[in-house]
Amino acid sequence: MNIQLRPWQQDATTKALSWLMDPAGGKHFLINAAPGAGKTLCASVIAQQLLSRGEIDRVIVIAPRAEVVNQWADDFRRVTGRFMTKVTGRDQDVASMGLDVCATWSAVQGLLDALQAVCQAQRTLVICDEHHHAAVEAAWGDSADSAFHAARFVLVLTGTPIRSDGSQSVWLAYDDHGAITHPEAGTYTLTYGQAVDLAYCRPVTFHRHQARFTVDLKDGNVLQVAGDKPADLPADLKRIGGLQRALDFYRLACTPQFEKDGVTPLAVGYQATMVEWASAKLDELRNRMPDAGGLVIAPSIEMAEFMVDTIEMVEGERPMLVHSQLPNAESRIRAFRGTDKRWLVSVAMVSEGVDIPRLRVLLYLPNALTELAFRQAIGRVVRTAGPNDDTRAYVVMPAFETFEHYARRVEEEMPHSTRGASSQPRTKKCPHCHSESPLGAASCECCGFEFPRAAPRFKACVHCGALNSVTAGACQNCGQPFAAGFVLTLDEALRTGAIVRGLDIDEQAVQQSEAMATAVRQMVLKSGDARLVRVLSTLPEESWSRLRDILAAGQGVAEHVTH
Repeated sequence: MNIQLRPWQQDATTKALSWLMDPAGGKHFLINAAPGAGKTLCASVIAQQLLSRGEIDRVIVIAPRAEVVNQWADDFRRVTGRFMTKVTGRDQDVASMGLDVCATWSAVQGLLDALQAVCQAQRTLVICDEHHHAAVEAAWGDSADSAFHAARFVLVLTGTPIRSDGSQSVWLAYDDHGAITHPEAGTYTLTYGQAVDLAYCRPVTFHRHQARFTVDLKDGNVLQVAGDKPADLPADLKRIGGLQRALDFYRLACTPQFEKDGVTPLAVGYQATMVEWASAKLDELRNRMPDAGGLVIAPSIEMAEFMVDTIEMVEGERPMLVHSQLPNAESRIRAFRGTDKRWLVSVAMVSEGVDIPRLRVLLYLPNALTELAFRQAIGRVVRTAGPNDDTRAYVVMPAFETFEHYARRVEEEMPHSTRGASSQPRTKKCPHCHSESPLGAASCECCGFEFPRAAPRFKACVHCGALNSVTAGACQNCGQPFAAGFVLTLDEALRTGAIVRGLDIDEQAVQQSEAMATAVRQMVLKSGDARLVRVLSTLPEESWSRLRDILAAGQGVAEHVTH
């Protein structure tokens, strides 16, 4: 099949084939290209070229997630015409399939013998997607090195080559500062800034959503917390080890805020104001890209469900939710990709490699606070929809130092002409005939298409009463900033965890403890051991799961010593 390649993909293909075919070269070629630039298509074309030249018999692709495996199989078949078997578990007989294979990184360790057999029996090209997963000395890195040692060629793909934990990825050389020193002749690099300059990716604008939290401790103490102002605890509270961390700005930003019923999202809460800003920006984008969508990355299932309710409250349309506990989560992502639904809310499901080109707004409240996760998330909203795509991407995130540091690094890579926010669109594009119409037009002047009506979104200044756009950073009348203030009780501030008797316990441990408390109490009482009863009575129930984990770890150490 004839594939129209971008110039960078043509150049990378030529350079890769030259390096791999040269006896003085090597068998590893590295493509370090920005998320959304088109690495999958480029790698598939390289594979097709090697197959047509008779240099390889078989292709194995290792990808980060099941959804990405599905995308690889579809794109690979579109380019090569060859069927690719999808492997996401450890119990499939890869060696006897006789077909090209795409497996998840997590499946590699369980398929070690089978993958080794394939590479030893046939000339195999291995394509390692999101290669930062293969850290040296880590389980996946060891597995990859063992499984693909006999591979004919290895194509290494990455958009974030340096891991956040500083670990080095297998097959790549690094300097003393952690930068890759793979031979230049065996590397093709396309930075995010270059991809934006060439219109392969959309430029991104970061909205740092500021707030001032007032936490009422109910003992006469009131604490002020902001992104640039950590909580200043009174001396008598500093002895409670976990309290300072519990009152961290980002942790408060991820704390659901409810109305008095404890169920309905607070209409004037921090997350609701984030959603209002993001929703208004999505309305603007849909004037230029009618099916533009938004993505929420949430830190937990509880928070994701809260964000679903908040978005429905603000917009009237319930978003699609995906997380690991839902059946057919990958099918939900595919369904969202093919619709014009506005929002997708995800917990660790829509990250590296997941391709939904219509995503343009990211509301970022993650669990992982690493730069690698940050850049991977941005990659979900910067993919271009084609040569006529004149939109830009928007990231709505809490204003605190960690994210701002990452954002500045991304902004420094962008061309100067694309930095900063773009002006509001002056016209809107018809999704049927693509002609331009005034923003206020009810229908397209060319084809008669009726534009959907978006409700106007305004917010009033608390100082002068003037109405302003939801996305305004300050009042257009009096100049007063719109950095909102939010009042929380200590109980609300600690909703995502618990502090009991000086112990800092996360929410998952609290829930596990509560689930096991009744059974443990009954067993201890039935034992009739007064010493156990005394010990149990001195420990708060919320800490019992932590005690269980400590005892289990101790048992493991004892068994190791015994053997």
